[in-house]
Amino acid sequence: MAEQERRTELGDVKIADEVVGIIAGLAATEIPGVAGMSGGIAGGIAEMLGHRNLSKGVKVEVGQSECAVDLFIIIEYGYNIPEVAQQIQENVKRTIEVMTGLRVVEVNLHVLGVHFPQEKKAEEPAPPKQPPAPRVK
Repeated sequence: MAEQERRTELGDVKIADEVVGIIAGLAATEIPGVAGMSGGIAGGIAEMLGHRNLSKGVKVEVGQSECAVDLFIIIEYGYNIPEVAQQIQENVKRTIEVMTGLRVVEVNLHVLGVHFPQEKKAEEPAPPKQPPAPRVK
């Protein structure tokens, strides 16, 4: 596991590449219109991953003081893809730079699919209630 390392007067600070990947994944999923992250083409387009595994669908290359990020995402149907993409790129760049001090040189987005909302099945109406049968005395 590669790590980004800094030396301070108090000691070393090491940030694992996976931590940068998790930060990028979380920052991407904060943007409205992102349905989820995908494991990439090898992982299958249909594989949707939730918050429990945010480093999936993210590839990072970390150097001494800078990094590059590739994100594999699924967009919600109805959203403007270029607008969502720009918001993702800005949020990922800003979040990584603030949290790690690394300079983000690029955030590449790979839109692997569009998520369509599930149609809610119309519930069948309940049969009309019939008045109780008259009691025979």
